[in-house]
Amino acid sequence: MSSCALCEPSPQDILWQDDFCRVVLLNDADYPAYCRVELAAHIKEMTDLPPADRARTMRVVFAVEAALRETIQPDKINLASLGNKTPHVHWHVIPRFESDKHFPDSHWAAPVRDSEVQALSKDLRDQLQRVVAERVECALEG
Repeated sequence: MSSCALCEPSPQDILWQDDFCRVVLLNDADYPAYCRVELAAHIKEMTDLPPADRARTMRVVFAVEAALRETIQPDKINLASLGNKTPHVHWHVIPRFESDKHFPDSHWAAPVRDSEVQALSKDLRDQLQRVVAERVECALEG
């Protein structure tokens, strides 16, 4: 593989990061507050990580899920780790609403309706960043 987009600095909004991973807020009009947890190191599979790093990754993913649930109260959260196009460990944390254009199907499926989801306001984005940071730091302390 010649280059990896996740090994580069993210052009997206960083909600939280440390030397191990970062939480990125993707700019997706149909899925406001869609986040991705990206490892800093170029690791292809979760099982390539030592058990402690696997657990750390999932603590961050679950903390982001909890922050999204607290902040924007989605109807559902989808977690996904695929890596077929980008073989670098990363997790999608996708808040879902019954009014989004794909619900109840995957957000990668064909749309079933026009989206009625509201954009993420600056205040809500700032609140999400605070809650993500609090939740992640708390998860990593314990």
